[in-house]
Amino acid sequence: MSENIAKTDEEFEDGPDPVLAEKGRLLFAQGWVFIRGAPSMKFLPPEGPPEIAFAGRSNVGKSSLINALVDQKGLARTSNTPGRTQELNFFVPDGYSGAKGDLPPLALIDMPGYGFAKAPKATVDKWTKLVFDYLRGRSTLKRVYLLIDARHGIKANDLEVMELLNKAAVSYQIVLTKTDKIKPPAVKKLIAETLEKIKKHPAAYPEVIATSSEKKAGFDSLKAAIAFLV
Repeated sequence: MSENIAKTDEEFEDGPDPVLAEKGRLLFAQGWVFIRGAPSMKFLPPEGPPEIAFAGRSNVGKSSLINALVDQKGLARTSNTPGRTQELNFFVPDGYSGAKGDLPPLALIDMPGYGFAKAPKATVDKWTKLVFDYLRGRSTLKRVYLLIDARHGIKANDLEVMELLNKAAVSYQIVLTKTDKIKPPAVKKLIAETLEKIKKHPAAYPEVIATSSEKKAGFDSLKAAIAFLV
């Protein structure tokens, strides 16, 4: 992947790698379906296709990003109530039976949000255990995309998650969300600041993707990045 992936699609001079861009377009042009919500490890589907997980603080725009990625408004649940996603939610392209030799090319996982102060501690602890048991124990997990709200940047609870990802040796990449809510110069400054911060984190992929689900910005880059992994 080129260094241009740290920009929004509108700022590309040449765009993402055309081969990966086309692979990503085809990958996400299929109809996608929800297959399972796993409230604990025993409910996880069998390991099979490569898995890409999305993590972030509650209300970071995770469900909106997944819906924009697959171009389906209602696939991932969106809510004005942070913390609604309390399970590991699995999505795959439609039309695969799961039989041997008929596995989907990719599974997307919507992980429970973190940092929701009003949730009971026992609930938060349960979510945290589920998320990190999954991170440590899933051999088919290719990467976690850690979503950061562009209006706020990396917060203390994001850093805590980054440290846990480092300890679990799980590759992750920062995706900025809601970049349409701040000015373009502020986006560029935030990208530079974020790149500087992740230098200290060995599991962090050293590129940043800036997105806006509302404006559909950055999604060619995100699709190409995921296509590279599968």
